[in-house]
Amino acid sequence: MFNLENHIADISEIEKIALKICKAISVGDIIMLQGELGVGKTTLSRSIINNLHLLNGSQRPDSINSPTYPILLTYDLTIYQIYHYDFYRVKTIKELDDLDFFENTKNNITLIEWPELLIDSSFDSKYYLINIDFQKENKRIINIKYI
Repeated sequence: MFNLENHIADISEIEKIALKICKAISVGDIIMLQGELGVGKTTLSRSIINNLHLLNGSQRPDSINSPTYPILLTYDLTIYQIYHYDFYRVKTIKELDDLDFFENTKNNITLIEWPELLIDSSFDSKYYLINIDFQKENKRIINIKYI
């Protein structure tokens, strides 16, 4: 389990934080990323995905895009997949059922940007909540809790 409280990070530190997260998580874990538009949720997600590939001896993906428009992008590793969701346009839990979201979280690692729909619902799984806030142009305040 990895927790961080009110950590002020330079943009260049995101990779180190992502590596620490990757060393702490395991298959079945859910990582929810909250923060304003442009704060770095996708940047952190990209670093987590790249580090998971490296830690598992897999080649990093050529590109890691934001799943804003497709809602879901997946990345294959040898023994599991990484499901990278963006719930910005998702309005109901029914839409998550249509995406097989609840089934997909069981044997994979799940990253969710804009997770408020789940947090506000009766979601009963344990998860990491990462909140990123602006401090200055190149600095972020990062809080990570296991809930």
